[in-house]
Amino acid sequence: MKISKRVSQIAPSVTLEISAKAKALKKEGKDVVAFTAGEPDFNTPEYIIKEAVSSLYDGKTKYTPTAGIPELKKAIVQKLKEENGLCYGQENIVVSSGAKSSLYHAFCAILDEGDEVIIPAPYWITYVEQVNLAGGVCKIVKTNEKSGYKLNIEDFEKAITPKTRCVLINSPCNPTGVVYTKDELLSIAKVAQEHGLEIVSDEVYEKLVFDGEEHVSIASLTKYAKEHTIVINGVSKTYSMTGWRIGYMACPEEVAKAVSAMQGHTTSNACSFAQYASAKAISIKSAELGEMVLEFDKRRRLLYEGLSQIDGIKTIYPKGAFYVFADVSAHFGKSFEGEKIVGSVSFAEQLLKRNVAVIPGLAFGDDNSVRLAYTVSCQDIQKGLAQIKAFIESLE
Repeated sequence: MKISKRVSQIAPSVTLEISAKAKALKKEGKDVVAFTAGEPDFNTPEYIIKEAVSSLYDGKTKYTPTAGIPELKKAIVQKLKEENGLCYGQENIVVSSGAKSSLYHAFCAILDEGDEVIIPAPYWITYVEQVNLAGGVCKIVKTNEKSGYKLNIEDFEKAITPKTRCVLINSPCNPTGVVYTKDELLSIAKVAQEHGLEIVSDEVYEKLVFDGEEHVSIASLTKYAKEHTIVINGVSKTYSMTGWRIGYMACPEEVAKAVSAMQGHTTSNACSFAQYASAKAISIKSAELGEMVLEFDKRRRLLYEGLSQIDGIKTIYPKGAFYVFADVSAHFGKSFEGEKIVGSVSFAEQLLKRNVAVIPGLAFGDDNSVRLAYTVSCQDIQKGLAQIKAFIESLE
């Protein structure tokens, strides 16, 4: 059977390939430290689980309104007002089957064939594939360690063409862990306004910020930004609910209507009882969440400091999310067990022979680096660091 051109051009996930190899080694009994998972390793808080169970027993297992149950939309509206300074009505909210689904629907709703989307690199791999699937064209703007892996305004303006439709911002960022300041976001918003661009703002890591950093939603900064931004968020990272698949967007009403209509013919509603549990999650201020952030902070410091002490590895101090992005290009051209390292993929493949799994930066648009997720215990981080150090010292 012939596969469509658009779908056949989707790149295989390097992330899944490395993860699969790591899992295979674990099944063989190997003691693998996997810095690969982009999800918290904590269980979902009990009060959320209880709400889901209660919803099941109460028969809340049927179809819901396509854009989400009123209880969840009300909780989201209240959360956005209290925490982000954003005033929306329920008509501006669309609940989807995960933030990934929200993102794809957003691109489909605003992009026509050939419209360009400016994406700073390094970027989350799914952005590029979703824009392509929606018929858009990715305009990748490279960032680097000198710019703090943030979108430079001059580079942003140079990338804009008559075909540019929107700019995508991800703060806190996967894979770099950088957090944009209010002033930096305001500069981006002003350029977007000058050129009549839409903004897609992925804020799914907003609660995972450290060192006194503050998450700011770009939609809260100007009238134009509010009217031209699609805010993407969800419960996966904040509440350790990755498998529950609840995401949402806050956006202008015309976008919400378009996305709701599209969802009506694709996914219908998000999981019913997961929506009720998510309403509870968002509405309650739980101490468990603060404890999770503190634990991630401890791991962040341990991993960053350990990598900084290994010869030839450069990284910036991440201020958010749960990733460290490490430049390992100083070791390209060297060999391990007779195999030459020529980029981030071969670096990751050779390191896996030392029972440490990392994600090649090529997947994120930066072949000089690798991503490490500190979604593992401090004990495993120390074990992984020791193996990485031994691996680097053995290179010839």
